[in-house]
Amino acid sequence: MAAEQIASNLALINWTVLCALAVGSFAVVVLARLSTAATRGFLAFTAFASAAFAGLAYLSDTGLGPIAAGSPVTADPAFDVPRRAALAVFGVFALVTTLAIARGRRATVLLLAGLGTGVAVLVLGALTWGGSGPGVIPLAIQLLVLAGATGGVFAAMILGHWYLVTPRLPEAPLVLVSRRLFWIVGLQVLLFVVWVGFGVGPGDAGPGGSDGPFQALVGPWALFVWLRLVVGLVFPLVVSWAAVQTARSRSMESATGLLYINVGTIASGTILAAGLYFGAGLLV
Repeated sequence: MAAEQIASNLALINWTVLCALAVGSFAVVVLARLSTAATRGFLAFTAFASAAFAGLAYLSDTGLGPIAAGSPVTADPAFDVPRRAALAVFGVFALVTTLAIARGRRATVLLLAGLGTGVAVLVLGALTWGGSGPGVIPLAIQLLVLAGATGGVFAAMILGHWYLVTPRLPEAPLVLVSRRLFWIVGLQVLLFVVWVGFGVGPGDAGPGGSDGPFQALVGPWALFVWLRLVVGLVFPLVVSWAAVQTARSRSMESATGLLYINVGTIASGTILAAGLYFGAGLLV
């Protein structure tokens, strides 16, 4: 039954993954452009990929149906139009930023405006599916961190490829991006403990309720919760640390290979996290 409940919300899972890829990869463009000597080709390509993901996310958003029966998550349709408008504006910013960077401009204003719009998309998503006021803030944090990890690892993997064709690039950009990815995944592990320990989410009664602390680890959704922890968090944390070390030693092929592995595991973890939220109301 748990697997079927997750599968019934695939459209919302798809929206989460695409928005995470779009906003997270654009955030790396902002970081790399303003803090490193990353090449113009990498920055323009990643910004364009972000725009493409945003376009796919917009198409996904316009096709969203109601949440499947049995899910404790509710949707507020009042935020549908603002969310889609913000997503469209973000896609435009990402595309215009691509052109500006390709022409050699620093594009600071475009970068910051695009990042702010991307954050707005995720916050509006939290307002749509977060339920009451207290539920919006944890979901907004979850969506922002999922974007940082999912889009961040995608952009880091692309950056690793740039070193394979431009070996004289300094290692600082990849080290910085990989280190930030390690911190974000570490934050996800910490948030997992908080979410599960305090029973955060509309599907968990929390301390003093019928479920209690850490009951998600032994309840009917336990298999997927443990997969989220082991495959989507702990393993990527170890691999992210290894990617930082190999990038620091200029073993760029090894670093890129490790980031390839992380793309799959972090994306899988994001899918599990979204499925558990929309299917069972669990924040993990």
